[in-house]
Amino acid sequence: MDKRRYFLKKIANAVLTLLLVASFNFFLFRILPGDPARLLLPRNKMNKEQYDKQRKLFSLDKPKWQQFIYYWRDMAEGHFGFSFAEKRPVTQVIGERVMPTVMLVGFGTIIATVVGMIMGVFAGWRRNGVYDVVSTNMGMVMYAMPTFWFGLLCIMLFSTKLRWFPARGMTEAGSNVHGLALVKSVAWHITLPVFTFAIEYIGEYQLIMRSSLTGVVKEDFVLTARAKGLSDNAVLWKHTVPNAMLPTVTLVMMNLGFIMSGAILTETVFSWPGLGLLSYTSMQSLDYPVMQGVFLLASVAVIVANLLADFSYYYLDPRVKA
Repeated sequence: MDKRRYFLKKIANAVLTLLLVASFNFFLFRILPGDPARLLLPRNKMNKEQYDKQRKLFSLDKPKWQQFIYYWRDMAEGHFGFSFAEKRPVTQVIGERVMPTVMLVGFGTIIATVVGMIMGVFAGWRRNGVYDVVSTNMGMVMYAMPTFWFGLLCIMLFSTKLRWFPARGMTEAGSNVHGLALVKSVAWHITLPVFTFAIEYIGEYQLIMRSSLTGVVKEDFVLTARAKGLSDNAVLWKHTVPNAMLPTVTLVMMNLGFIMSGAILTETVFSWPGLGLLSYTSMQSLDYPVMQGVFLLASVAVIVANLLADFSYYYLDPRVKA
């Protein structure tokens, strides 16, 4: 397929998907039960006048089609409106949470990708051996383990009993540290959340890579490479692994896209001030603009990551050019 035509087709599909997701984004959270105006008012001040004023303040008294127009107008102007709960622009609320999430999910994804893929490569290469059986069973356990449950176990062991790491937050409460001391404090606080987040993805990457490599080693070009007298390392790393990475590349790129959505369960368990925790708190208060902003940001990240994966396929998989 022509390179330019292939890329333009993928970009057009991504743009169309983004428009559909953005439209769906408006209706997704409005089907949730409850009324934001009632949740934002103190119970002892709940009267019709205050209630009507609150609804008018956030245009909740307007018909859904009119709110939908306001929604697209705000996006066209480059913002997502004002947060119901915090009474300030959504871009500011989200902007403060982006870096903690990028740090947590970014470090966790890198660790999980490297460790999981290496484990999967050796398990698939030495299939049915002791290492394969042990690592594959470990991978299935890690992949199936509930994140919130494992996070609570980590807190009980490493925070409560051993007191090696803090159980919550990004820095010490009330601290005013800067420079190297701030870096040390953040590194100390992020260790447990990153470990908890990475465990599940290590198992996922290990299983996918093992399955892919097990199928590739049976291909004719691998037998040909062996017949030429190449060493096992050369056959593995130069011929087998590059061809087995195609499914893993897609999975890694998709998971990288989820960086912007945050790890809701991990961030909630450890009170990590990222987009995941923001999603949880905004759902509790039915803060529609914040939920819409986080969801759309996450959708854009996933769509862009998927687009990059499609682009990489053009160079990694010769069949795409055919």
